[in-house]
Amino acid sequence: MQVQPSLLTARSPLATFFAVLTIFACTALAHANDPAPDAAEFTVADGRFSLAAPADWQRVRPRSMIVETEFSVPPVGDDSQPGRLTVMGAGGSIEANIDRWCGQFSQPDGSKTADKASTKKLRVAGCQVTLVDITGTYKDSPGGPFAGGRAIDRPNYRMLAAIVETAAAGNYFLKLYGPAATVEKSADGFRSMIEGMVPTGN
Repeated sequence: MQVQPSLLTARSPLATFFAVLTIFACTALAHANDPAPDAAEFTVADGRFSLAAPADWQRVRPRSMIVETEFSVPPVGDDSQPGRLTVMGAGGSIEANIDRWCGQFSQPDGSKTADKASTKKLRVAGCQVTLVDITGTYKDSPGGPFAGGRAIDRPNYRMLAAIVETAAAGNYFLKLYGPAATVEKSADGFRSMIEGMVPTGN
């Protein structure tokens, strides 16, 4: 008498396939909400230098096409707006860019912003770095300086910026700006991020 293969035996390859598929699906769902690995790490100068942002900063999609990397910095206290870190390469002299940034701020007493701004130079990973600190009422252009639209005056704002001069890829600009209290809380993290820049070997 001929013995017919059982239904289970006949379908075992298909059953195995679905079992494996189920395992992969469950694994994917289990890790779907995992944070991206090294989300705080980013590079500048065509990948030649690596930096690490503070862990509580959230990497977001840049609002402007000219911005390469952007982070949202959590607000503190009564601040209603988060801070914003933007990273981009751009031309122009160091002095011209600092003057432009000062022009984005006004002072409640009518004095010149440039007279109150401070700068500091240091060397990091073989690069000349200029640190800039500006406070006042900031003329915020949410879409970027070239997007057009009406600027929004934001009183009691602060900007911490770093201009990194690289030999192979030109100047890179890292700007942290937002409500003064929020920026003050993240000031040490910003400086540590800049001072911790390292070559990648690329």
